Amino acid sequence: MCGIVGALAQRDVSSILLEGLRRLEYRGYDSAGIAVVNEGKLERFRAVGKVQQLANKINNNQPGKVGIAHTRWATHGAPSESNAHPHFSKNRIAVVHNGIIENYKEIRQKLTADGYVFTSETDTEVIAHLIESFYKTDLFSAVKKAVKTLKGAFALGIIALNEPDTLVACRKGSPLVLGVGFQEHFIASDISALLPVTSRFIYLEEGDFAVLHHKSFKIYNVDGKEKEREVHQTEMTSDSVTKGKFRHYMLKEIYEQSKSITDCLEGRITADDILDSIFGPSAADIFSRVENIQIIACGTSYHAGYVAKYWIEALLELPCQIEVASEFRYRKAVVPKNTLFVTLSQSGETADTLAALRNLSSDNYCGSLSICNVPESSLVRESNLVLMTRAGPEIGVASTKAFVTQLVSMLLLTLSIGKVQNLESSVIAAIVKELVELPRQVEKLLELDLKIKIIAEDFIDKKDALFLGRGEHYPIAMEGALKLKEISYIHAEAYPAGELKHGPLALVDSDMPVVVVTPNDELMEKLHSNMQEVKARGGKLYIFAHQGVELEATSDDVVIEMAGETQWTTPILSTIPLQLLSYHVAVLRGTDVDQPRNLAKSVTVE
Repeated sequence: MCGIVGALAQRDVSSILLEGLRRLEYRGYDSAGIAVVNEGKLERFRAVGKVQQLANKINNNQPGKVGIAHTRWATHGAPSESNAHPHFSKNRIAVVHNGIIENYKEIRQKLTADGYVFTSETDTEVIAHLIESFYKTDLFSAVKKAVKTLKGAFALGIIALNEPDTLVACRKGSPLVLGVGFQEHFIASDISALLPVTSRFIYLEEGDFAVLHHKSFKIYNVDGKEKEREVHQTEMTSDSVTKGKFRHYMLKEIYEQSKSITDCLEGRITADDILDSIFGPSAADIFSRVENIQIIACGTSYHAGYVAKYWIEALLELPCQIEVASEFRYRKAVVPKNTLFVTLSQSGETADTLAALRNLSSDNYCGSLSICNVPESSLVRESNLVLMTRAGPEIGVASTKAFVTQLVSMLLLTLSIGKVQNLESSVIAAIVKELVELPRQVEKLLELDLKIKIIAEDFIDKKDALFLGRGEHYPIAMEGALKLKEISYIHAEAYPAGELKHGPLALVDSDMPVVVVTPNDELMEKLHSNMQEVKARGGKLYIFAHQGVELEATSDDVVIEMAGETQWTTPILSTIPLQLLSYHVAVLRGTDVDQPRNLAKSVTVE
C-alpha cells in the first residue's frame, strides 16, 4: 500500500525520487520522506501530508547520488513525522519498507536489550536496527542475515552511509521493480514511478534480492544464487499517467472505459464468436473438467465476481461461489471435485487474494485462473491460467475502468468455458454481438454526464444513501454504494431490493435518497413494488432506467433514462452512470476525489 522509490545515478537523484513519489500518490498515503547520502552524511527529510509538503521542506537542499524515498499508509503507529519513512539506525543505515513485519515486537525487545534506541512506533524501524546489528563492511550480507529473521510481507530499499555506490532491495510478498538505465539504476513499487527516467524494467520475483551499483546490478534468488531476470521494455510513457484535459484522474478513467473495453476484447472475439485459447493453450483441457467455480476477490473486484456468479450459473448451469478473500483464506473450505479457482485483482498484488491462491491445498481444484490488469504481478505469475484486462494505468483510488474490464473478462471466461462445454453457438453469438456493441453504448451513456452532474446537487448535504438492485444488479448497486462512500464520504449501503422490508425500510424518509437500478427484465415488476414501498414512506427515488422499462414515476422521482437494449451486458452499462454520480457528488462536496482519506489503491497488507 505504501510507495517505494530508490535511485542510484551519476547525477542528483532527489528530484527523481520526489517525482517518483508524486507518481505513486494514487496508491494512498498519509506521510512521505526521502533520504540520500550527501557529502559524507546520511540526510533525511520527512513530512506528514502530501508529497508537496515534503518538497517544500527539501527546497532543493538535499542533493545526493544515491537515495531512497517513501509514501507511508499508516499501519503501526499514527501518521506522524517520527513514524514516516525512511527509518535510520545510528545515522548509517536507512530503510524504506512496504508491507508488515509480523514478529517485530520480539525483534524490538531483543534490539532494545542490545542498546538500540527506537524513535517510532513502526514495525519498520526494527529492520533498520537489525541490519545495522549485522553490518560490518558489506551491506548486502547484512541485509541477507536480517531478512532471515523477518516474518511477514515486505519490499525493502536500503542504503548505507559507508557505501554510497550501493542500493540493496529485496521483496517477499510485496511488489518491487528494478528500473534499468545507462550507468544508473532504480527501484520502485510500480513502474509508473520511473517512467520519466527509464522504460526498461525487471520485475523482481518472490524472495529476490537486488544489489545495485552505478554501472551494474546483480539479482539473487531466495537461495542466494545469482540469477538472470528478463528485462521488459514497456510501451507506457510518462504521459500515460497524466490527467490530460480532465480535472481528476477518476473522470479521465471513466471516459477511457470505451477504449479499455475495446482493448480488452481485441484479438479475443470475432463478430459472432469467441476465439479459442484466449486463456492459454492448456485452458481447453482445464475448462472441459470444470464442474464448480470458486471466485475470490476483495472490494470492487468482489463485486465483479458477484455479477459473474449470475452469468456462470445462468449460462453454464455450474455451481459458483463468490467469497471475500480475507474470509476465505482463514476458514476450512469444503471443495467440490473439479473446482476452478478464480481470482480477480486490479494490481495482482492484493495481499489477501494472493494468500488465498498460495494456500490452496485441496486436490479437488482442477486449476487456478487470474483476471488481472498488471502483467508480471504475483497473481499472474502464480496462476495456471491468466487473462489480462488491459484496462491500462488506473490512478484513481476508486476503481472504474478496471472494474468494467473485469466484468468484460468474466463474461469472456463464462463464454470460453461454455464453448468447451457445448454451450449453444447461437447463445455465444448473441452475447458476443452485445460485447461488440458495448464500447459504443458506453460512449452513449457518457452523454448523461451533464444531467447527472445536476442531479448530484441533491446529494451535497446528505449523510446517508440507499442503493437497491435485484439479480445481477444487486452487486452493481453494491458497487455504486461503494463508490459513493469511498470518494464523497457519504454513508451508503446497498441491499437486494426484496430485502427492503426486512430492515432498511426503517431508515427511509424524505432525507434518504434511494438509488435504484432498473433493467428491463423479468424482475422489473417486483422492483416496481419495492419502489412503491419507498415512496409510501416519503423517500425520494433516483431511478436509473434501461430502455424499455415502463415506470409509474411521479414528479418527485428523478429518472435517468439509459439508451440501448441489451440482456447480458446490462450490468456493465449500469455501472457507468453510478460512477458519474459518485464523482460529481464528491466534487461538489469538495473531497479529494483521486486520493480519498484513509484508502489505498493497491492493498498489499492484510
